[in-house]
Amino acid sequence: MSVTEKKIFKTAIKLELEAAKLMIEAAKKKSEEINVAETIAIVDEGGNLIALERMNEARITGPEIAIAKAFTAAGHKRSTHLFNTEPNGPALPGNEAYGIQLMFPGKFAIFVGGFPIVVDGEVVGGVGISGGNGEQDTAVGTAALQALQSHLEKEGMTVETQADIKK
Repeated sequence: MSVTEKKIFKTAIKLELEAAKLMIEAAKKKSEEINVAETIAIVDEGGNLIALERMNEARITGPEIAIAKAFTAAGHKRSTHLFNTEPNGPALPGNEAYGIQLMFPGKFAIFVGGFPIVVDGEVVGGVGISGGNGEQDTAVGTAALQALQSHLEKEGMTVETQADIKK
């Protein structure tokens, strides 16, 4: 395809409220199974909040943290914990993105609990989990992604469900 023949529009998959609700329900179920009160945030590809649920007994700081994790994962197309994972995490001292979280004060999270939502290879949003330890937040976040995968596989679509997602 030459430059003059290039498409000027892209067909995109859009995350809808129904998908966000499905993911939240799966995340809550996993949270209850592992006995941790979590806050779950789902954002679209632009980092805009679609749905948020703070479980009973979850920390009052959870909504802001979960939203920041989801925003970061969607916007940077990677799981948030990968920013500071040794040895090449880009936000580690001396690496290329050291201090990146200061560019978006209160909106950018570089610790565990945020995962991009990747459908058929395209980042369509992010999920942020806050309230447990890293292992718990990861289990809850991947449960949300797995629920979306189970729902979309009937339509022949794929969802990345592993914890370490980088697009």
